[in-house]
Amino acid sequence: MKKIYIACDHAALHMKNDIIGYLNGKGYDVDDLGPYTPDSVDYPEYAQKVCNEVVKDKGSLGMLICGTGIGMSIAANKIKGIRAAAVSEVFSATMTRKHNDANVLCFGARVIGIETAKMLVDAFIETEYEGQRHQRRVDMITKLEEN
Repeated sequence: MKKIYIACDHAALHMKNDIIGYLNGKGYDVDDLGPYTPDSVDYPEYAQKVCNEVVKDKGSLGMLICGTGIGMSIAANKIKGIRAAAVSEVFSATMTRKHNDANVLCFGARVIGIETAKMLVDAFIETEYEGQRHQRRVDMITKLEEN
């Protein structure tokens, strides 16, 4: 069972807590990296916390939730070794794992409801990376981090 690291900003605290409960109910090992109150926070700090753990803990996944998912994904993708995708529907959540080997899922509490968020989470966790013809492109993405 994959380890999941999760964090949010102040706009998504309730959704993060609901997703943690959902994942715990399914037996996943979830590490909540904050925040823990609705006070205003700077989302790049939380993106960095999750991404640092995902990079260290090979095979783990990260989840970042903010108002839209976009800010978190931009911040997350600045961390070497992270392939984060902001998604709002199941097809993209599935395909970013299947073809891009994404390791961080980002979504927005102001964009989707909790039931859609659960479907995204399930699709992301349950989909395996296909590798093969997609590996060349993932390697190209990794090489971009070196430049």
